Amino acid sequence: MTYQLPDKLKNMEPYQPITGKFAVRLDANESFLSLPDEIRHEIGVLVSRIDFNRYPDPYAVELCQKFGNYFGVPANLVVAANGSDELLFLLTTCFADAGDKLMVVKPDFSMYKVYGELAGMQVEVFNKDENMHIRPEELIAAAKEKQVQMLIFSNPCNPSSLVESKEDVLQIVRELEDVLVVVDEAYMEFAEGSVLQEVEKYPNMMVLKTFSKAFGLAAARLGFAVSNKTIITALKAAKSPYNVNTMSQVVGGILLDHPAYLDECQLLIRESRDALFGMLQALAGSTEKIKSIQNTRSNFVYVEIENATGVYHALQEQGIAIRLMGNYLRICAGSEEENAAVVQALGSYLKGAN
Repeated sequence: MTYQLPDKLKNMEPYQPITGKFAVRLDANESFLSLPDEIRHEIGVLVSRIDFNRYPDPYAVELCQKFGNYFGVPANLVVAANGSDELLFLLTTCFADAGDKLMVVKPDFSMYKVYGELAGMQVEVFNKDENMHIRPEELIAAAKEKQVQMLIFSNPCNPSSLVESKEDVLQIVRELEDVLVVVDEAYMEFAEGSVLQEVEKYPNMMVLKTFSKAFGLAAARLGFAVSNKTIITALKAAKSPYNVNTMSQVVGGILLDHPAYLDECQLLIRESRDALFGMLQALAGSTEKIKSIQNTRSNFVYVEIENATGVYHALQEQGIAIRLMGNYLRICAGSEEENAAVVQALGSYLKGAN
């Protein structure tokens, strides 16, 4: 008999990010801010000094120390990774057994479910309320009823752009004491309510962070896990020995040497997001085709719109990339020119569709 793929891969489709050249890229929730020349120069100098014939620091000690200093957490409670995706894969494959139950919420980042299924976990889906928020008591009850071993959700949420309160998140962690609760704070730099500083208080909580959103390092693929000593020790044992390459460690460390720049990036992205939100609200006031716009707490805006697929393709034809998500469009905050371009193109399309 010839080799056969395992059942979990037979019908699996690759993740399909938008590829190609677009004048305006607002589809991947990246930062529109590129690194300034002085930081690029620092990177060039230090990269030129790398011993490329040597493996990276297996624990990214210097990088994690700088991360801890910036975020106010002990460095020994931090693990660096090749993007948050590596951490999600490790969590579902190593912190649970095949057949264990993972609970995810809906709407939320689709890859949580994918990684769980690849690991052989049974995935239980909890639907948010009509306002796309989590009701803590209902989620807690559902997790207990299903007897799940792990719960993963993003806060603020991708794709809804909404944030759950710190009190609600910690209530979930406290009342699900036998469940590993993973809080993905990829977008928390644009909101309030982080539970990052609370990790030592709870034996069952992990927080994920990324440098791909607020800090503009999507190309470097840097993710971080922060948790208590027991979980972090286990994660260090489970990860690959040299998982974060030396160049990414160097670039991330240099960026953390410039906290004022990082703070400015967050401010500028928030301002861009608020401007885009306001422009879309104004546009919604002139057409019934825009059904709703969420009060965003991320670096993007989530818009429910009539004929979302048609809008999506029409904007692509004009060189504008956004994300299509069913009846919704997810539009990342861009530069002033990019925001104006996407709103102008959207307005023209909707006017012509009347």
